[in-house]
Amino acid sequence: MSQPRVSVIIPTYNEAENVPILLERLGRTLADIPHEIIVVDDNSPDGTWQVAEQISLNSANLRVIRRLNERGLSSAVVAGMSAAKGQCLAVMDSDLQHDEAALPEMIETVLAPDQKVELAIGSRGVAGGSYGDFSKGRRFMSWVAAAMARMMLPVNVKDPMSGFFVVRREVFVECADRINPLGFKILLEFIGRNPGIKIKEVGYSFRLREHGETKLSGSVIRNYIIALYDMRFGQYVSSTFMMYAFVGSTGVLVNLLGFALGEFLRLPRFTSGLPALDPLYLSVPFGIQLSIITNYFLNNYITFYESRHKGSALVKGLVLFQIISMVGIVIQWSVFQLLQTNGFLAGMLEENLRSYANNAIGIILATVGNYYLNLNVTWGLRGKPSA
Repeated sequence: MSQPRVSVIIPTYNEAENVPILLERLGRTLADIPHEIIVVDDNSPDGTWQVAEQISLNSANLRVIRRLNERGLSSAVVAGMSAAKGQCLAVMDSDLQHDEAALPEMIETVLAPDQKVELAIGSRGVAGGSYGDFSKGRRFMSWVAAAMARMMLPVNVKDPMSGFFVVRREVFVECADRINPLGFKILLEFIGRNPGIKIKEVGYSFRLREHGETKLSGSVIRNYIIALYDMRFGQYVSSTFMMYAFVGSTGVLVNLLGFALGEFLRLPRFTSGLPALDPLYLSVPFGIQLSIITNYFLNNYITFYESRHKGSALVKGLVLFQIISMVGIVIQWSVFQLLQTNGFLAGMLEENLRSYANNAIGIILATVGNYYLNLNVTWGLRGKPSA
């Protein structure tokens, strides 16, 4: 078979009811355009891949990729594009919300030699486009997400949240090694990692899902925010470390609240006999311990979400996190003592400011040390890619 003009990539997960309808519609819409369709399924429990494979027996231009060990929309799209043969690569959801009738215009826009467009976006925000019966809540979320994209990236499009687009094969080949496979909105990857890319938006009317359940969840929102950060600042500081540092900053507040709670409950104060330690306030270690516990669970469900501990593994993870946190306290205190006793910054800052500066250095070094220990030991991500 000669090279098709377009390869349509359809990532799927639990879309067994929608896939036959979509494939039948695409067959009619693309009847006059040489094409191939690649369904990339993440081993759906509802057997979506089986449904697609059954249809492929009578369709020479349909291929099915069943992924057993990988998950995620962006990585599924990248897998499909890597296997595609078309002159251009189209991406659309399998939930029937994208109007396949817009595909021919999008394809011709990208392949027309006189226009030199590299990326055509199925857009709800331009003439001929509509959000349809989108709820006010979903429309507001889409508006906020689009506004975030415009602030963080050189995005000059009306609908940067679209998951419906056509891109030239050459564009994918050029940036394939820079695309983050853990991202959520793969369109943003093409825009953010290809400054100056020539874009045109083609209006289409968004439709409501007919079958199955929406994939929008808290983790999807998290991954979207991470993707924006990674494309804008990821080359300087990893998004994983920034989330870890953010969680750590919340621990300061929890520590203070724990101390206040301990004082309110009037936790025991012991007299040690040493004037410098008289009395010992248990509200202080109570606040520290409370912050360690909250930091562990926040890191588990935010920072290291893809490798999060579940069930009995939570106990082991908490113990490891506790030990490493204690190591961090020792690092902070030791660095502070070393800098103070050796007169670091003595000629530059007043004594009281110098102690704060030295303590801040200790906190930074302890945070970095704890991060790498937790990354490699607590969540066991040595040598594995992280968001």
